[in-house]
Amino acid sequence: MDLASHYYAIRTLHIACVSASGALFLLRGLWMLAAPGMLQRRWVRTLPHLVDTLLLASAVTLAVLSGQYPFAQDWLGAKVIALVLYVVLGGVALRRGRTRAIRASAFGAALVTFAYIVSVAVTKHVVPFA
Repeated sequence: MDLASHYYAIRTLHIACVSASGALFLLRGLWMLAAPGMLQRRWVRTLPHLVDTLLLASAVTLAVLSGQYPFAQDWLGAKVIALVLYVVLGGVALRRGRTRAIRASAFGAALVTFAYIVSVAVTKHVVPFA
């Protein structure tokens, strides 16, 4: 397998992990709002961490293989900053929010942030909606 084949295989894994991570976050957020007891299931507490670990590992590998590093390119730096915001909002939504209203607001904001990250990745523009 040549370098290009490795890159595209890892890129495919990365995209699959993005999809799985987003779907799992959406599911956990909906359960947080409607059926909080579901969040205590073992697979619900374990699987997202495994998927997100693979997602991060594939992202780092893609950066190394392509020579694209955060903050050397504005769109990639924007993704990293948005990712930090997404993680914080997700933590508030699923664990740290003191009231249901705070959790719901953080959940909505996290979903918007997730959509921004994906749109920046697709367009490679900091302002993908312009």
